[in-house]
Amino acid sequence: MNAKTERKERSHESIIEAASRLLQRKGISGAGVAEVMHDAGLTVGGFYGHFTSKSVLVDTAIRRAGKKMRERLFARIEEKPEADRSEVVLNRYLSAAHRDKGTLGCALPAIVSDIATTAPEHGNALGEQIDAFATELSTHVRTAAAELSPRVLALGLIALMHGGLSLSRALKSRDLSDNVLRAARLLGASALRDARRSDGVGANPEAR
Repeated sequence: MNAKTERKERSHESIIEAASRLLQRKGISGAGVAEVMHDAGLTVGGFYGHFTSKSVLVDTAIRRAGKKMRERLFARIEEKPEADRSEVVLNRYLSAAHRDKGTLGCALPAIVSDIATTAPEHGNALGEQIDAFATELSTHVRTAAAELSPRVLALGLIALMHGGLSLSRALKSRDLSDNVLRAARLLGASALRDARRSDGVGANPEAR
């Protein structure tokens, strides 16, 4: 690989990383081309040598953010007891340390409302990341309830995690924010334990 190609690859990665940071901090509307290139330390004119549009960049950044978050959440998970792995992921995500990571934290909760309202064109990229998260998490979920499959429970936990983190980030009161995280962790752990109970077979999960 020659020096020019290496520089272009480094610039490409810098643009994606800058976009990911801005998505977490300012949402999709705040991740404009000029802002991204400034944050990456590059000139605006070089953008189209890497991406055909802002939309393509945002989709790329969403996929990168989702992949990195899964890597962090499932890091060394095989070292944990099998029965505890799903709860380990839950606790890692819903931690004060994750909430306080700022632009290093999960970007997906910050963009959900944008995609639901003003930027629906990024729904497929978001859906891919939720699907991938649910697929990986479901391999660590155990359930005895016939109506509550590991994938359904995994999707419910993901909704709880993203919602809990989003609300905790928005709250100005640190005590209330901490309590939201704790409540979400406890609720998720209770759901996981309840799903493993043999007497849960045949129960209606929506009524529990």
